[in-house]
Amino acid sequence: MDAVKDLEYLREDPCIVIDEVSMRYRVPSSEAPAADDTSSGTARLLRRVMAKPNLVTVNALNPMSLVAVRGESIGIVGRNGSGKSTLMKLISGQVKPTKGAVYAVSTPVMLGVNAALVPELPGDHNVVLGCLAMGMSKAQIAEKFDEIVELSGLEKAIHLPMRSYSSGMASRLRFAIAASIDPEILLIDEALNTGDAQFADRSKKRMDELRGKAGCVFLVSHSLDTILEMCTRVVWIDKGDLLMDGEPKAVVNAYKDFTRHLSKGNNISAAKIRTDAMESLTVTRVMERSTGRRSMRTH
Repeated sequence: MDAVKDLEYLREDPCIVIDEVSMRYRVPSSEAPAADDTSSGTARLLRRVMAKPNLVTVNALNPMSLVAVRGESIGIVGRNGSGKSTLMKLISGQVKPTKGAVYAVSTPVMLGVNAALVPELPGDHNVVLGCLAMGMSKAQIAEKFDEIVELSGLEKAIHLPMRSYSSGMASRLRFAIAASIDPEILLIDEALNTGDAQFADRSKKRMDELRGKAGCVFLVSHSLDTILEMCTRVVWIDKGDLLMDGEPKAVVNAYKDFTRHLSKGNNISAAKIRTDAMESLTVTRVMERSTGRRSMRTH
């Protein structure tokens, strides 16, 4: 890695600082230790099923640093199991990193996390519940209600129980609720892939408004078109490693080349793309000023 970005000089107004964060889990595994795996067939299978699970270490995220500044919309791409959702949970404060720290200028709003919705209740009731859960007053809810319904695009379906909604309809409602409070930091994990072109236009407009109010947005999505359409910067994570961080088209193209080679069985070519990406990555080094940014909070 041949370049280093120094936060003190290049990141004057950050919203989020991720400082050498890593995440490890200890999870049970039914795989038998190699030394004990001497039998075969049914006996080996039964022993594995009946045996007490072994605890194994899973490296969900390897040490990485990122800085998000005001006005950015950052897309996160990567294969399933690469650590995208883990990173979002760390940013939102749902879990604490094994090592390192995450700092935020305000409490990040995770789409769907703060909206405590009840499937048995109609959408309009859930709007009220979700907004109350995010700390809005009744007067604020009344002021924002029509905007929330309009953004969701649910129209008369807003009066139907949420259990009758498709996954896309429920995602749109969650986004509309979460985005209603003008959060400084909004986290969206796979919630905009609804296939609804009109909603895509509305949600992009809303995200642009949030960024225009000096906020920042993190978006995890498998839809690369959504990433390119809505993000000003893209981060590529693979198997817990940060591989690329930069201009959306360049990162998405590299990721597409990587997955295309994998799908064709060209593992050597895919590995080279991965290696080249890591070697060209500009490392962010977080340095504390003598005056400090003590106003930023750590999760």
